[in-house]
Amino acid sequence: MAKHRSTRRLQFDQKTRKKIVERDRGLCIFCEMEYQAEGAEWLDLEIKEIMHFIPRSQLGLGIEQNGAVGCKYHHMMLDNGNKGAREEMLGRFEAYLRSKYSDWSKEDLVYRKYNF
Repeated sequence: MAKHRSTRRLQFDQKTRKKIVERDRGLCIFCEMEYQAEGAEWLDLEIKEIMHFIPRSQLGLGIEQNGAVGCKYHHMMLDNGNKGAREEMLGRFEAYLRSKYSDWSKEDLVYRKYNF
């Protein structure tokens, strides 16, 4: 069954994933910031994933400007907000993306069916 067009636009394709990994040198942006990782297991810090700034559940697009490399530990911490650090992490994530893209804007990261 083919995926709906909007669903495909929310996922990072292979080309975009590669660009994000190259931009971030394959390293977790939060580990590079020496962000808190108390109690993290070694393996959770080693496994790398691509994180959305604006989540897919909020129609965040699968584009470079909406993603970054994160280790499994920090990705789960960001997504679950279980350590009360979600807002701070989002602030750091946003600052990181702004440092990479001079014209970065949250509004450009969200899928809109009729985008004029």
